Amino acid sequence: MMSSSKIKSVDFYRKIPRDLTEASLSGAGLSIIAALAMMFLFGMELNNYLAVSTTTSVIVDNSSDGDFLRIDFNMSFPALSCEFASVDVSDVLGTNRLNITKTIRKFSIDHHLRPTGAEFHSGPVIHFIKHEDEVDEETVEGAVPLNGVSFDKLSHLYPILVVNFYAPWCYWSTRLRPSWEKTANIIKERYDPESDGRILLAKVDCTVEVDLCKRHHIQGYPSIRIFRKGSDLREDHGHHEHESYYGDRDTETLVKAMEDLVASVPRENQVLALEDKSNVSKRPAPLTGGCRIEGYVRVKKIEHYLQIVKTEVVTVKYSREHTLIEEYEYTAHSSLAQTIYIPVVKFHFELSPMQVLITENPKSFSHFLTNVCAIIGGVFTVAGILDSILHNTIRVMKKVELGKNF
Repeated sequence: MMSSSKIKSVDFYRKIPRDLTEASLSGAGLSIIAALAMMFLFGMELNNYLAVSTTTSVIVDNSSDGDFLRIDFNMSFPALSCEFASVDVSDVLGTNRLNITKTIRKFSIDHHLRPTGAEFHSGPVIHFIKHEDEVDEETVEGAVPLNGVSFDKLSHLYPILVVNFYAPWCYWSTRLRPSWEKTANIIKERYDPESDGRILLAKVDCTVEVDLCKRHHIQGYPSIRIFRKGSDLREDHGHHEHESYYGDRDTETLVKAMEDLVASVPRENQVLALEDKSNVSKRPAPLTGGCRIEGYVRVKKIEHYLQIVKTEVVTVKYSREHTLIEEYEYTAHSSLAQTIYIPVVKFHFELSPMQVLITENPKSFSHFLTNVCAIIGGVFTVAGILDSILHNTIRVMKKVELGKNF
């Protein structure tokens, strides 16, 4: 067996008997300074170990969310009725999706953005509205122009008053004008206002009769409203709304629609109505506020054509990457979009094929321990060297003072 004396021979840290050591004031001062230095450097190293360092790089977008980007939105229009609000999506490749409803919800709101009822449900989606062919021929006026006074008088005189609320600057109002005037002339010939008196087609220029259009909550042009004995109020499952015409706008279709309206009013009833108009009471038009549109749409990212760059923060733990943050940063630009067709709010997303990758770089604990040992050993060694130099210097100075040779 190996004796204990042989084991002691490999001791790197041989002990000096305390009787052979000597304490000094300079050594005590250096020990205090060395201890403070060790504590300070240890604190700095610990702070560096706990601090999070990251590296930022720009790479090709290879995210796992597929070829589609989901865009969530929530917009409020305090002066736009949900009846006229729709969401369309188009891209630079020419793909157009109109009046998206599957992932879109609409809620009626007041001018203070507060909800005024349940979710707004639009009627059945109508096909593309047909108009009269554009021809360069003079249009014969047939519809009766109305103002505030004549409107109140004629709306109670006729069982059915169909009014085209239009604006001369509106493209679609201009497209409707020829067929509307032709329809008015045809209906006037078939159902004479004097002898028959069941229906009358009229028109209101909303750029002139501003108050009249506001009173009837006209928010889009052209708006064809149907008034029955002075009111266009219609109740549908407890919900009050304006009775409007949304069909095709060519002459043939308009004439057929007007005849269907006349068919519901017997001619003899009009005679009785003309004899007694004193008991007619006005029903207030339903209040029309704004609309809040919320939901999401999915758009293809393949075009790479507000500029959007994906930012991802990744940390490494136990040799595995974990995503901490995954978001899209964007730059927004606002401008006024002019169109001759309909009022629109456009949001243009230009998707970038690059993404910003922020990677968290964790510190190695073994590296931290190595640095701590280096701090302790280094400070201890430097302090020992300084103490030795200082001690020998003091000894030399004392020998000089005593006049001894060396």
